Amino acid sequence: MRFDKKFATLYAVTDRAWTGKQNLYEQVESALKGGATCIQLREKNLNEKIFLEEAIKVKDLCKKYNVPFIINDNVDIAIKCNADGIHVGQEDMAVLEVRKLVGDKMIIGVSVQSVDEALDAIKNGADYLGVGAMFSTSTKLDANIISFETLKCICNSVNIPVVAIGGIGKNNIMKLAGSKVDGVALVSAIFGADDIEKECRELRRLSEEMIKL
Repeated sequence: MRFDKKFATLYAVTDRAWTGKQNLYEQVESALKGGATCIQLREKNLNEKIFLEEAIKVKDLCKKYNVPFIINDNVDIAIKCNADGIHVGQEDMAVLEVRKLVGDKMIIGVSVQSVDEALDAIKNGADYLGVGAMFSTSTKLDANIISFETLKCICNSVNIPVVAIGGIGKNNIMKLAGSKVDGVALVSAIFGADDIEKECRELRRLSEEMIKL
């Protein structure tokens, strides 16, 4: 699967911390019903067996809605469940090594914070970039905040889709207008909502509006 820029519009990243009245599978389906254009399954603490079982179920759900299913960081799980893609950070496995393991058909997303990192990721096989953190975020307390100008410079320097991430929600998404970013990746703004489906509809509308400006 190719990572078209339309998949970047409302990129939902799971976080088990927000499960409660809905389990994670139900949350993901609510997000998809509300218009999420990509799902990244991020699990840092599950054992491999349970992670794989969950990944297979969520992958099948994403296929039903025709959106890409991305695994965060865990290349082995991505390969075993035949995910559409894998997302890695600067501290994870090198992109070149990931590409060797997953082959040409799997999407690779890479987190970057500078033009140099972005160009290096593309040279080594990245299909899209995650750029941030744009704002302070409770999801990743050690995240470095990058400027609007840096985001804009990265977008102007690359020819693959760019997703902004980090502390983005309804109150600040429009601050990204004019950056040429292709969409936003959200965690708590989606999965921390009381009504995930309704929230996604509104967030997608705002993201589409922001992208046009």
